[in-house]
Amino acid sequence: MNSIRIRRSALIGAVAVAFPLALAVVPLAASADSMPGPFGPACTSVPKQGSGSFGGMAKDPVATAASHNPALSTLVAAAKKAGLVDTLNNAKNITVFAPTNDAFSKIPKSTLDKVMNDKAQLTKILTYHVVGQKITPDQLGKGSFKTLEGATLTTSGSASAYKVNGRTNIVCGNVPTANATVYIIDSVLMPTS
Repeated sequence: MNSIRIRRSALIGAVAVAFPLALAVVPLAASADSMPGPFGPACTSVPKQGSGSFGGMAKDPVATAASHNPALSTLVAAAKKAGLVDTLNNAKNITVFAPTNDAFSKIPKSTLDKVMNDKAQLTKILTYHVVGQKITPDQLGKGSFKTLEGATLTTSGSASAYKVNGRTNIVCGNVPTANATVYIIDSVLMPTS
């Protein structure tokens, strides 16, 4: 009889220890599935270490983080010309659709030079790339989001193949910074209004 009590006590103790551990593991697995890390073909070019790595960018606000990525130097220069660096760095919980240098090179040089020297137009275009909320990958499948410029942009796709406004590809998505989620895109978005 004593051996039955000892076994029962040992079993109850083991269950009491195992049950909270099982509960602790379940939420971690669920959050990893619902919030995947960065995805997309251009993510392979991101450095593995340093301020330009995903870990490094996660420590800095969005404009500073973008300045560490050589593929976003034209975007950073445009944000500086428009006077938006502090605004972007101080905003909370935003999403930035960040065009690469190659995206800007699709615009004829004379047109790009004109826009870069027109602060009002440049601000309008750049703020069209910013949404005032954090957008998760699961919201991209069929999304419609109001931008800081005031117009709406749309997203579509599945898995790790998403488009913005039906034409622009997200080439590296769900990149965390200290205050924003970044989706790197292959074309410059133009507001319709």
